[in-house]
Amino acid sequence: MILLGVILLVIGLVAGIAILWTIGLVLAVIGIVLWILGSMGHAVAGRKHYW
Repeated sequence: MILLGVILLVIGLVAGIAILWTIGLVLAVIGIVLWILGSMGHAVAGRKHYW
């Protein structure tokens, strides 16, 4: 999810499409939050680890 968010951020920035940039930012932030929660040992969406 983080990788997809970064790809959309780059495409949105290069192409000048604001909606892709916004979606990429949201996906990257959600991916980072899930990664941190999973690495801390919290169950995320029924999974012990999220990666």
